[in-house]
This record gives sequence, C-alpha cells and structure tokens, in this order.
Amino acid sequence: MPATRCPSCGKEFKDHTSVARHMSQPRSGCNTWLEDLIRLDLTLPPSEDDPMAANDLRELHASSYETGEDANIYDFGNEGETLERGFGQDEDRDAEVTDYFPEPPVAFEHGYTFLSLFDSDENSIYCKTNLYYPFSSRREWQVAAWLLHSGLSMGKIDSFLALEMSPVILYWRDPIECIASIFNHPLFHDRMDFMSRKVYTTAQKLSRVYTEWMTGDHAWDMQLALPRGATLLGTILSSDKTCITALTGDRVVHPLLLSLANIHMSTRLKSSSNAFVLAALLPVPKFIHKKKRMKGMLQDRLVHQCLDVVLEPLKLAAQEGIMMSDPTGLSRYCFTLLASYIADTPEAMMLACVGGKTSPVTMAMYKQFGDAFRHEPRTRATTLAQLDVVHSCADQDDIEAFFFAIETFSDQLSQSAADAAPSGVIVAVHTLLHFHYLVQSPHIDDHDIRHISAALAEFHANKHAIISAGVCQGKGRTVINNWHIPKLELMQNIVPSIRSSGITGQWSADITEHAHITEIKDPARSSNNNNYDPQICRHLDLLLDCERSTEELEGVLEEFANENDETDGDVDDIPAGLPSTSQRPGQPRSITNYFVIAQMLRQREKGSVPVPLRSFVVGQTAFHLAYGPFY
Repeated sequence: MPATRCPSCGKEFKDHTSVARHMSQPRSGCNTWLEDLIRLDLTLPPSEDDPMAANDLRELHASSYETGEDANIYDFGNEGETLERGFGQDEDRDAEVTDYFPEPPVAFEHGYTFLSLFDSDENSIYCKTNLYYPFSSRREWQVAAWLLHSGLSMGKIDSFLALEMSPVILYWRDPIECIASIFNHPLFHDRMDFMSRKVYTTAQKLSRVYTEWMTGDHAWDMQLALPRGATLLGTILSSDKTCITALTGDRVVHPLLLSLANIHMSTRLKSSSNAFVLAALLPVPKFIHKKKRMKGMLQDRLVHQCLDVVLEPLKLAAQEGIMMSDPTGLSRYCFTLLASYIADTPEAMMLACVGGKTSPVTMAMYKQFGDAFRHEPRTRATTLAQLDVVHSCADQDDIEAFFFAIETFSDQLSQSAADAAPSGVIVAVHTLLHFHYLVQSPHIDDHDIRHISAALAEFHANKHAIISAGVCQGKGRTVINNWHIPKLELMQNIVPSIRSSGITGQWSADITEHAHITEIKDPARSSNNNNYDPQICRHLDLLLDCERSTEELEGVLEEFANENDETDGDVDDIPAGLPSTSQRPGQPRSITNYFVIAQMLRQREKGSVPVPLRSFVVGQTAFHLAYGPFY
C-alpha cells in the first residue's frame, strides 16, 4: 500500500488513518489546515491558472452532494473507523444524508435574553450603584455565599443569623456644610480674616509680631501655594472622649468638632459665639478581644478609618477648591486646609500612630524627652516610611504583628520649700514658671521669643540640680532620676509653633471642652438615656432648624421696623447693636427686643390691642410692664 502524505506538512504516513490521527493532534499544527484553506480561498481573488478558479471550495462541496459524486473529504472522527471517503470505495455511498424541511422557522428581533431579565426587574436600579444588591456590601455577600456552600443545616444557619451583632454606626455631617455654615454666619461679619499677613513692630521690619493664625508662616506659605485670588480657610479639628452620664454608667461619646482659624481669636474663644460645631460622633464600640491592648489597637484603627470617611470632602476641597459665600453674601473660591488639630496627649499619640513612649510631634523617644534641643519633627513622610518598614516585616492584616506594647509613664515634680532648696533648684523652677507665663502672652514678637528660648535654655542648664536634690519623686515618694516627661519635650516645639501658627493660647482645649456641654451633654440630657447618638444628632438638627427660623423671623421684623421708621417720622429710631431675640446655645435665656414690639403695637388699629400699652418707648429706653416678675 503506497504511503500517504499529510496535506499540510507533507509528512509520510502508512495509511489515511494515521494521517487523520496526526492532523487531529493539537500540537501538530495541522489541525487547522482545512479552516485555513477555506479562509485563504475566501480572501484571495480567483486566478486563471488556479484549477479551483471555476468553482470555489464551497461550490465543490455543494456540487458533490447534489451530483452524488465523492470528494476527498477527511472525517476526523473516532480512532479505528474508516476515515477515508471517496477514492472509489463503495461503502461510502451509503453514508447518512440529512434532508431539512424546505420552510425553516422564522426568528423575529426584539426578544430578550436571560441577562436582560435582570434589567427588567423593578430593583435593577439599585444594582447600578450596588453590584451586590440585595446585599449591602461585598462582605455581606461573601457571608451569604459561605453559608450557602458551608453544608450547614437550615436550623444552624438560622441560629447563626439570630446572633446579636451590634453594628458600628458612624453619625457624621458633611464637613463642607459645617464650614459653609460657619463661614456664612452673620455673627462673624467683620470678625474674620481673609488674607494672611506679616505684622512688624516698626516700619523697618526688624521685629516680627505673632498673634492670630493668619500672622504665622504656615498661613503665608499656604497662600503662596494657592491660585491667585483664592481664599484660604484654616480648618480647626478637635476630638476627645467625654462622659455623658454623671456618677453612674459608662456612657462615653467621641465627638469631632470643627471650626475656622480665620475667625478672630477673641471671638472664637468665647463659648457664646458657638464657633465650634459638631461634625461627627465617632463610634466607641466594645471589642470582645481577650487581650486588653488589642482592644485599644482596634479602637484606634477604627477612629482612623472613621476620620478618613468624614474628612474626605475636606481633602477634596483642599485640593480642588470650592465656592462658598461669606457673611456679606460674596462668593469666594475657598481651599479648606488643616490649620490645627486640638487634642490632649493620648489623643495626639493615637492620631500620630505612636506609642506611649514616643513624642507625637517629634521623633524623640522617652529617654530623649529631657534633651535641651528640639529633635527632628515628625512628618507625614517619616510616618509612612516607618509603616513601610513594618509592612516588609509583617502582614498588614495581622493586627497583633503590628502592635507594640505601650507603657504609660507619669512623672511629677514635687514642690519644695524655698528656704530648704538648693539655689539650682530655685533657678530651675523660677525659669520654668517664667517660661510658662511668657508663652501665654496674647501678643508675642521676636524679642519675646528670644526671652522664651532663653528661659527654657536656662531651665535645662539647671535641671540637674532637681535630680541631685532628690525632689523629683513619683508614686510612693520614689525618687526619679530621669526626665522622661512628654510635656517637657513638647516645650521645645512651642517657639516653632508660634512662628508658624501664631500664639499658643488660641489652641486651648478649654473652648472645645465647653463645646462638649452645648453640643453633647445638653442634648443627651434631653434624651431617654438610651441609644444616645441618634437622639443627640436629632436634637441638634431640630435646634438648627429652630435657629434658622428664628433668624428669618428676626429679619422680617427688622424690615418691618425699618419700613415704619421711614413712614412715621415721630417714631424714634431703634438704637443700633440690639441683642438678638433668639436663644442660642450657651445663653442662659432669650433676650426680647421690646423696641420692635412697641413699634408694632403702635401701628395696630385702635381696638385691636388693649390699652394702655404695656410695652412702649420713651426716647432711647424701652419699657415693658408685667403683672409679675420674670427671670
């Protein structure tokens, strides 16, 4: 039997069965020979010398079926069967032939597919915003998928779903709305700075003066980085845990307050001005981890995630800018950059991602707290670099691998009688107190800064006398022979802070602590002492609506009074600078404008009000007669 060649590669085989087996192998490269031949025939134009010019390959196949003639066709079927058809073999004439019905069924357009049924569902609109609908998130969907394939019985699944799981709820308000409400408040008209400035004591500009935040170097440098004509809004943040129950219970809330550094310090530090508004109630969950230190780490990590969510609009506004209206109604292109974050030492360490033995402001460790110089400042770049080193050593999802033991260390400087203390101790204590009083000045220039630095340097030069005298003692009157005091290290950052952000008195936590009363504790007392957070938010929303309605009504009354002044020349003018008729948080009682009331009564028709009038004006004085005293 003559050898048979592969029509694609030309390799010789003993029979056609071997050729078919060879061409059916995927690795041979000859399995697509017939498809390539058909594709080539359809793309190339016919040639006169081509024997297939008269009839293409499809016509050849069609004619072979119509005339009953056999063509050399390979049937790549099962091995062992006779694969050759044609070549004069009589058994191939009995091959199976299919006749199709001459009138095929008709298919129409505008049908639907299986996937189109999802779009026609009434809840498909939710799938556009939430891919895992009806589940709220991917995590919930994963839990449901795991339960479905876990092999648990329906009873066990019901038991699992019946477990009481307290969700962590974050109550927060858009910080842009908070900034806009403060920036547009009429109370801060003419009490707000819109431009950074540098103040000097003399025209020669030899000594710089530092007061407000806008007089510091940070505000000047930030303004340089902004587009021309843009308005810099220095955002102030403050957070600290506070108790809302007295004597009993452990109800704790973690408010996040927000204000503007553009407001004059004398106005912002007044509790009655309400310059700080509540932006968020950070959750304070109780974790069930068996290790106490891990509970603290989980709480800190949750606070960082919540702050990232709440402050995201402020980050975008700081990068792209946003249009806001000032108290006079003018629109300004504003950038909301962070000016200050007011927090106590534990809160600052949590925000800076450091332990209890590390400074949250500089790179100093606890053994370096007593150094007489300022260490390298802790910046965003250094913190991220340290985290990268940790990521290379431990899995970031393993919280315990990232946790380092935090040990608190508290020191106390004992008081000594002046007549019994050595001279070095007297000098050290004197210079420390002198430093303390100098930094509280509301007006600090370069001359004062030199005195502040000299006082701190003199303290460090004589502090060894306190250790030598043994007057620095801790618990149990144990003598302490080191200066591992965090606040002592923070003193090295006061002078740089004055130069960059103004005097330190404007960043006092006294005003934010008082804001906890009006924004947290007073609304909590109006609740049912259960589930405080939503009731506090609801109380503040209603209070805000009442204030807006009162201000609107006050404006209408003032317009009415002004119209009466124009039409009636006998009526005395209302003195300027009258107090508000509304009761704002922090005020003990509302103040009634009897000048407006007296004018409205005089304009009424006779017989519509009882006479004689109990509210009237004589000159520049308003009188209101009452049946009984009121307070």
